[in-house]
Amino acid sequence: MTPPTVRLFYVDDSGSEQTGWAVYSWIECTAAAWRDGLRDWLELRRRLYREHQIPADYELHASKFIGGRGNPSLDPAWNRAKHLRGLAAEQALTAISSSPGLRVGTVYRRGTGKGHEHASAAEDLYRAMVDRIDERLRKAGDFGLIFMDGDGSDSSYYRPHRALQLNHRHVIEDPLFQDSRRSQWVQMADLVAYAAYIHLLRPPSKEFAWHWYERHLQNKDVNAGPIEM
Repeated sequence: MTPPTVRLFYVDDSGSEQTGWAVYSWIECTAAAWRDGLRDWLELRRRLYREHQIPADYELHASKFIGGRGNPSLDPAWNRAKHLRGLAAEQALTAISSSPGLRVGTVYRRGTGKGHEHASAAEDLYRAMVDRIDERLRKAGDFGLIFMDGDGSDSSYYRPHRALQLNHRHVIEDPLFQDSRRSQWVQMADLVAYAAYIHLLRPPSKEFAWHWYERHLQNKDVNAGPIEM
């Protein structure tokens, strides 16, 4: 009998109450493909250092990096050339797209309201995402672990996991939190979430990134594109 496959899901969020959008995106791979996926990403980080002087341990936080904040490069002139940040981001998306063992996914909700309403809608969207991943794993006979950006202080992320019926659940454990500053995988998920959000929202100031998701990630999306939930 073939043992079940274990899948790893690295999740990050995007969106804002100002726009009324909530987005969750993830990078996924099997446990067996984890090493190769990380190796491909680390090769990308080496390339970013060779071509842009961006150290491998510098956090690629998408909204800050692409928005022009911080000094990612050791070259001060590079840091002032905003278009080069977009070039580096597309190189990173290409690395995700070309890594054979990696897949991505995105779920979203719009019209979430402000303040507590937005937070509640984002929490419900996370629950719907966990349910969908659990159902997909169950149908395939696989099991999965969800890694989430953060320090675990937000208790709302635990509830959807614990609401799953133990006798039938295929998402193992509570969410496992990782600090994006130290996790290359979470930084990858953050970039996917940013590309998905800009693809969906189409803000005029970010027209250069409107098509990043469909250009680089659509072919990797397990749902063939972002899912409204």
